[in-house]
Amino acid sequence: MGLVQGARKRSPWILHFDTGSCNGCDLEVWALLTPRYDVERFGAVNKANPKHADILLITGPVTRKCEDRLRNLYEQTSGPKLVVACGDCASTGAPFHNCYNVCGGVDKVIPVDVYVPGCAARPEALIDGLVLALSLWEKRMEEEG
Repeated sequence: MGLVQGARKRSPWILHFDTGSCNGCDLEVWALLTPRYDVERFGAVNKANPKHADILLITGPVTRKCEDRLRNLYEQTSGPKLVVACGDCASTGAPFHNCYNVCGGVDKVIPVDVYVPGCAARPEALIDGLVLALSLWEKRMEEEG
C-alpha cells in the first residue's frame, strides 16, 4: 500500500531536535506543521518524546555539547527508526565544520537515512525528504512483520 492511498497499522511519529543550528532550518521544520504545508496529511505526527518517535528530524551541526544528547535520543528511539538530516549543517557540518566546538554533521554521531540539502532547507525539500523517510519507514515496518 502507498503512503497516502492505503491504511497503515499506525502512523509514524516524528521528533525534531536541534543540535546547535542558527534556527533557520528549525523555522522551516515548524512551518511544516502549519496549514500551508500540513505534513500530517502524510500520516506523520510530531511528538516530543523519543520513546514514542519513529523518525528523528535533526537540524544543525552537532556541537560537542549536544553529541551525547543526540546519541541518547537515538538510543531511546524504538525501532524501526530513521534519521533525517535537515539542512546543510546537519548533513555536513558546513559552514561550521572547522569550528573547535563542532563534531560535524549528524552522521559523525549517529547513522543518517535521508539528507535534505539547503541553507535553510526549504519546506518543499523537507517534505520530499520526509516522504522518502516515510516510505523507508514503511518498508522497515513490513520487514519486521
